[in-house]
Amino acid sequence: MATRAAKLLAFDRPLAGASVVITRPASTAGAIRRQVERLGGKPIGLPGIALRAVADAGNARRELRALRSADIVVFISPAAVRFAWNLLPRLRLARTTCVLAPGAGSARALQRRGVVVSYPPDRQDSEGLLELPSLTRVRRRHIVLVGAAGGRDLLSRELRARGARVQLIEVYERTAPHLNRRHFAQLERASGPLIGLFSSAEALTNLHLRLPAALFAHLAASDCVVSGARVAEVAHTLGFAHVHVATSALPEALLAAACAALARHRI
Repeated sequence: MATRAAKLLAFDRPLAGASVVITRPASTAGAIRRQVERLGGKPIGLPGIALRAVADAGNARRELRALRSADIVVFISPAAVRFAWNLLPRLRLARTTCVLAPGAGSARALQRRGVVVSYPPDRQDSEGLLELPSLTRVRRRHIVLVGAAGGRDLLSRELRARGARVQLIEVYERTAPHLNRRHFAQLERASGPLIGLFSSAEALTNLHLRLPAALFAHLAASDCVVSGARVAEVAHTLGFAHVHVATSALPEALLAAACAALARHRI
């Protein structure tokens, strides 16, 4: 049976006439931009976060080489996979190591590199990861998180509370985006219904700080699709009036919620 998201996206060009603001880092936004175009919408690139390689590459490589000694390795995002293999193209994990990812995107990135990986089938986030059987009994186990510092920190805190020995290998850094007049002009000229897609509270906060006040107010007055309750809370705090919560941070889920929001305008 088709999912609700699949049904919503099955209609021909359900985003026709809409401008869809994509706030993912520019380096990871290509796939969702193409999906927006296939659905008839106009993608507006407005990154809320920028990604860059970690400053101490030598230390990161040493830590990645030691991954074979870990009991469990979690790659926290597709970017974590990309930056890890950029740092160490010949990275190999032990067959006995349990490899996990928070969602299908990260899992696909690992599978393309020959890694056997598990991820939550339903809720694809830290909460979903913590419900996996592999992470329920982890006392004294060595768990390595591969990604970036900052963010929610829920995963590491909960795993430590469960008795695990948790290590973070930083392979990239999240920074505030570098927005320029081109970004501002795209947002100013956006036609039709405007719908913003947000899968990160940090992206919302960065845009609030980096956009001219009038442009941020314009964005906040439009429809806003968020990936979960926590991001929705931040959106409400920053003044977004029309917040729609998607079922997950997956592009398909965000776009399904955007299609549903736009359909209400057309009733």
